Amino acid sequence: MKALKKIPNLLLELSLNGLNKDNVSSVNLYLQDEARFGLKTDIGRCLTARGVKPVVDYQHAFNNTYLYGSFSPINGDSFVYEIEGTTSEIFFKYLVEFSKYKPEEYKIILIDNAGFHSLKKYEIPENIKLVRIPPYSPELNPAEKIWAYIKQYFKNKVFREIGKVKEWLHDFVKNKLNEKLIKSITHYDLYCKDFKSHINV
Repeated sequence: MKALKKIPNLLLELSLNGLNKDNVSSVNLYLQDEARFGLKTDIGRCLTARGVKPVVDYQHAFNNTYLYGSFSPINGDSFVYEIEGTTSEIFFKYLVEFSKYKPEEYKIILIDNAGFHSLKKYEIPENIKLVRIPPYSPELNPAEKIWAYIKQYFKNKVFREIGKVKEWLHDFVKNKLNEKLIKSITHYDLYCKDFKSHINV
């Protein structure tokens, strides 16, 4: 938990110094994660008459895409990109684009220890601070609950081409995710109390 113990000190430092910078007007906390979606049908529960075995269409295919997302448990804000692949270069490009979203906002982003999150050879944008959660502790990243929420609606669907998967994902993120829902899903007292005690929101 050593990495998480740094968060209160980081927030205190920002409350004293970070907001005084000319190029920073606010600070926010985000939980970041990725999820894979593809053509292989994800089988789940469905309604049927008592005693009748449910039958659903199924497709066995391996063409995939990924959603990269950052979600704020503080105000429900989010930044989601659909990208094919998981590499350090792709992750870096995602962060660059995220830095351009509300560029005067200082973004503290909690990430896991995925190999492609290693960015030693890249220069992280000035308005982004990455904080790693401890290894093997997915429970400390409530962003994963966002993917679980989306995937419950993705079950039992058959898409004949990856473009249709992308269209469905774009529509869901745009029209089904909102700030109130994101706050409800990702709220975690461990983060929110420390943040609100040091940063004016």
